[in-house]
Amino acid sequence: MFSKVLIANRGEIAVRIIRACRELGIRTAAVFSEADRGALHAQIADEAVCIGPAPSKDSYLNIRSILAACELTGADGLHPGFGFLSENSAFARNCERCGVAFIGPSADAMERMGDKANAKRTMREAGVPVVPGSDGAVADQEEALRIAGEIGYPVMIKASAGGGGRGIRLARSPEELPGLLTAARQEALSFFGNGDVYIEKFIENPRHVEIQILADGYGNVIHLGERDCSMQRRNQKVLEESPCPVMTPALRERMGQAAVRAAKACGYKNAGTVEFLLAADGQFYFMEMNTRIQVEHPVTELVTGVDLVRQQLLIASGERLALSQEDIRLSGHVIECRINAEDPAHGFRPSPGRIHALHMPGGPGVRIDSAVYQGCEISPWYDSMIAKLIVCAPTRRDAIQKMKWALAEFLVEGVETNIDFQLSLIRDPEFESGQYDIGYLGRRSSFGSGRDNG
Repeated sequence: MFSKVLIANRGEIAVRIIRACRELGIRTAAVFSEADRGALHAQIADEAVCIGPAPSKDSYLNIRSILAACELTGADGLHPGFGFLSENSAFARNCERCGVAFIGPSADAMERMGDKANAKRTMREAGVPVVPGSDGAVADQEEALRIAGEIGYPVMIKASAGGGGRGIRLARSPEELPGLLTAARQEALSFFGNGDVYIEKFIENPRHVEIQILADGYGNVIHLGERDCSMQRRNQKVLEESPCPVMTPALRERMGQAAVRAAKACGYKNAGTVEFLLAADGQFYFMEMNTRIQVEHPVTELVTGVDLVRQQLLIASGERLALSQEDIRLSGHVIECRINAEDPAHGFRPSPGRIHALHMPGGPGVRIDSAVYQGCEISPWYDSMIAKLIVCAPTRRDAIQKMKWALAEFLVEGVETNIDFQLSLIRDPEFESGQYDIGYLGRRSSFGSGRDNG
């Protein structure tokens, strides 16, 4: 087991990793930017090192500074969390070269799955269903038009190295495609340094369902059920739940085994997530694999009772999985709402500032993952997440009711939040019915006009 782990991240995920390390008796080292000197993760770690100015490129994305912090603190393991450098294969390789274990998959596995176009090819060869489309990145406009004509409109243009909703365009006709192709390439180049894009068939009104997997270094791979992440606004997840409201045991088994095949096909090790589009007819298609811990990992932790971050640490230290597929049982229903410092009344614009008053809900079946406290600053430099509010109850109906009251009790003063938006969403009859899809929020232009008591 590691003697000391450096957490190359910030916010609630850094706090979450520190807590998991403490339970295993591992000392922790935090890194922080000048803007995060008062951040909770920097306060509760065993030691903390400033790695640069506020901009991410000068701090949390500064590989040299982070590796220098590893050397300074004597860390023998590094956990990247999510975002920032968590899926950067060059960073993972540099960690290993410096004698620091990267707590995640190998750089080779990252590269195989990080390029979306190549990942689709790998999945097709492994017998995992994929959305019809180009075999890798399209070379030019003519090839894009030919492929789109073959598979039929509408089509999605997606960045090969993309994520977070960037570099994506929907083309409904041949006339639209050239301009959207150029726009997608430019955005992909700007955000990922790679302008390659691929084409795939647009599946009308699917659900976004992802399967959590764990894989050790000895060829053992298991899945831990699904999370329904269909509640999205502009390709950004807003709310997640498990089990998926339309899932059946047979479909879960098929999707779970497909995810296991996906992990084995790329020689995957550690925690990962295989994301699928689930069509109304029950057919599912591989979207991508996230080679890191997910924001919504608490959903799986509560529905299965498995501590995913602890498992990451054990696997990375060389231990075999102590869990078999037969050990995994889904119990109850879990819902997670992301509470952000943003203003829904003005286009969800970020709302940085100081939190003057704070009350977070609690009670049986209520979990809060957060790094904020009364008096702390929500920085304009980073993600605006305040907390993840997660509830667990015996049934979906009970979980919805519990989430209503938890949201109604959540108080944040000093910054605008999306709490009212989430409360309106959780109370909406279409959500309560479970019959929603990935386009749901796009069709509902306004939520959160007023607050009530659940």
